[in-house]
Amino acid sequence: MHSFNDWVLNFTDYIRSEKGLSPHTIEAYRRDILAFAASLQNKDWKSVGSQEVLQFLSGLKAQEYATSSICRTLVAVKVFFRFLKKEGAVSLDLSRYFETPKIWQLIPEILTIEEVDLLLQQPKPDHFAGARDLAILEFLYATGARVSEVCSLKICDVSDGIVKIHGKGRKTRIVPVGARALAAIDAYLLNFRVEAQGENSALFITSKGQPIDRIAIWRRVKEYAKTAKIAKNVSPHTLRHSFATHLLENGADLRLIQDMLGHEDIATTDRYTHVSNQRLKAAFKSFHPRP
Repeated sequence: MHSFNDWVLNFTDYIRSEKGLSPHTIEAYRRDILAFAASLQNKDWKSVGSQEVLQFLSGLKAQEYATSSICRTLVAVKVFFRFLKKEGAVSLDLSRYFETPKIWQLIPEILTIEEVDLLLQQPKPDHFAGARDLAILEFLYATGARVSEVCSLKICDVSDGIVKIHGKGRKTRIVPVGARALAAIDAYLLNFRVEAQGENSALFITSKGQPIDRIAIWRRVKEYAKTAKIAKNVSPHTLRHSFATHLLENGADLRLIQDMLGHEDIATTDRYTHVSNQRLKAAFKSFHPRP
């Protein structure tokens, strides 16, 4: 009888040889399966059903994993169960019970424009942390940047009306940035970063002069959302989703949004069409006299 580690090893050999996946994807799938197995608490594969999969995915959402990561995890679990069925380890192929498009149900909540305004009113720019946080929040919503991209920004990356964002895979993209975000950044730099060591120094730093990290930004966003009494589950990624959805709802072309977000595949950007349609349906039901 194969041990759990044997099944994982055999699975990675299978997807490497028969699926032709990249080493990066293979390693990501391996980590996904290990995490899923850990959630099962030594339960036998034959007794695992759809409920365990849903609970695991819901747990990832509660931990605020990116939707793309949750989607990849679902794909990994589906491929793994197809493999187990093929090898005779299970009698039921769970993969057929999960349609990948249903992953849209896991998209983080979108803030309304009013909620964004309320969130941006929370940082007080009369001291270092408040001015920095306001600049970060304005920048996140103005550009749709990932929080990791914000952490890696240099002072020289921001110029009049545009910003140079260093994205995934060491790819750089040029994104327009609005006047409000630029004003917040200028106020932060002029009032609290007058001793910044050159344009190549980090744009957003801690009180100790170190580049701010993604966890610190995540915590600050959480605190401001709580202060603003926004009931939704808000994270830095929520502002990225809100940025794209609001652009789409106001008539922006999907290809332009794709470029600004740094998505390689238009299908990734297309998620916002689903979100926008869902919001449209909700508005119709709320306001139409005969929905």
